Amino acid sequence: MKPLPSPVIARPGHKPIRLEALVCDFTGTLSLDGKLLPGVAAALRLLARRLRLIVATADTFGTARKALAGLPVELHPIKTGRDKARLVAELGAKQVAAIGNGHNDVAMARKAALSIAVIGPEGAAGALVEEADIVVRDVREALSLLLHPLRLTATLRD
Repeated sequence: MKPLPSPVIARPGHKPIRLEALVCDFTGTLSLDGKLLPGVAAALRLLARRLRLIVATADTFGTARKALAGLPVELHPIKTGRDKARLVAELGAKQVAAIGNGHNDVAMARKAALSIAVIGPEGAAGALVEEADIVVRDVREALSLLLHPLRLTATLRD
């Protein structure tokens, strides 16, 4: 399949953001009780045509490798939120989006050019909700925003 152009987030009065990578949490964000949520695999396959996809996780349930097998994502085991923030910085934070739901996602949200907090079935850490650029009810909504960047422009405009 032919790659699609990278998402560009245009905000009047701000420099456009051209995203190149997505760092996403697994436990509680892409999954519930260690199992990938329905529809996430299909959304990741579509998004992989636009972005480099990295899943950074402490993998609470020990299921991430199996759940993500065969998907176009890179799995990065981490221990702390600082590890996630370091990964975002190494990727070039000004071109990275971050999606998560937990307290260990706050540091990467601060670093990333765009951060999305997911209030999913496991809830979301209050500190992350305060830090995020956008808050959504479901990870599939977050992934869809990245597939349709004008939605981001509408949400983020002054």
